[in-house]
Amino acid sequence: MNKLVRVTTIPLSLEKLLEGQLTFMSQHYQVIAVAADEKRLEKYGVDNNVETYAVELTRAITPIADLKAVFKLTSFLRKEKPLIIHSHTPKAGIISMLAGWLAGVPIRLHTVAGLPLLEVKGFKRRILDFVEKLTYKLAHKVFPNSFELKKIILDLNYANESKLKVLGNGSSNGIDTTYFDPQRFTEDFKSDLRSKFGIPQEDIVFVFVGRLVKEKGIEELVRAFNELRVSSPKCSLLLIGPYEQELDPISEEIIQEIEKNPKIITTGYELDVRPYFAIANILTFPSYREGFPNVVLQAGAMSLPAIVSDINGCNEIIQNGENGIIIPVKSEEALKVAMKKLVEDIDLRSQLTLNARQVIQKKYEREYFWQILLKEYKELESSLKHD
Repeated sequence: MNKLVRVTTIPLSLEKLLEGQLTFMSQHYQVIAVAADEKRLEKYGVDNNVETYAVELTRAITPIADLKAVFKLTSFLRKEKPLIIHSHTPKAGIISMLAGWLAGVPIRLHTVAGLPLLEVKGFKRRILDFVEKLTYKLAHKVFPNSFELKKIILDLNYANESKLKVLGNGSSNGIDTTYFDPQRFTEDFKSDLRSKFGIPQEDIVFVFVGRLVKEKGIEELVRAFNELRVSSPKCSLLLIGPYEQELDPISEEIIQEIEKNPKIITTGYELDVRPYFAIANILTFPSYREGFPNVVLQAGAMSLPAIVSDINGCNEIIQNGENGIIIPVKSEEALKVAMKKLVEDIDLRSQLTLNARQVIQKKYEREYFWQILLKEYKELESSLKHD
């Protein structure tokens, strides 16, 4: 059986962004998962029935550590001789494509699930631009996980269109709508969970899932929610996710507001976010940049309409007025207006809620995506035999 090496910077990406995918691929290839954090990676391998190999990768710019990672991965690839190496996330991308090229891996693939560098300026931006271009140059195929992201890559002149391909309707992994299904949660369960967090049963609950960082629009969300409560006191805000103050801090003022406001509930990181979607009414996701956000897919599968920024990925999953509302990026006022509209316009909220799950089932079912990716692998494999 041919070997397939899949690389992410950290195991969390394998666990969450690619959930179930490597296990599926292990029916067709000998799969080896590569990431940092050896202990967590080994657990992932056992849980998902795939082999693992740890390489220390960081999300920061660390030239010496990165060179060591390239040499270590190159040596491993030369020994294992995989047919395919497929990377995700920026740092894993450059390390994998460089090591794959040095080791002569026949098929080198990279998935782009977002471009963090879009929020960076100056000298650091020039370095990141160079790294991104080099990653794409060394790859045989690059898979942007949304059509808008593909357009951005072309506009930035990172690669020729012939090298880029969006799989299916977008996404890196699709969504399992049998798992993300609101019918799994009873009314009693939802009532009890609301009570546990002190959320009144009659409140309209807005939910955010993700890292509590500035570029996710958390500051705009908290301020918009506070303004909304003046006219619509019967609403609550659930924030599900960890702070990352060392990477992309939100202001101390906003942290204080989150902690002292009785109508803002935080839980930290949660492995299973479905119960929180189940007790919510609306997803608020005012992010500055995304690839193809799983959170919006998950919320939609759980029958939640979404208020999202007009950015790639979000504006492909959400059709304005059909399954959510699209607002300008970084606009606290537009966010408040949209939140207010969905609180007050019950007919609109009901219609968006009705459509939310249907859209996801129709376009983004997970098994369908896996088959598309497998087909891509097999076609590339076949083209090698004919060369």
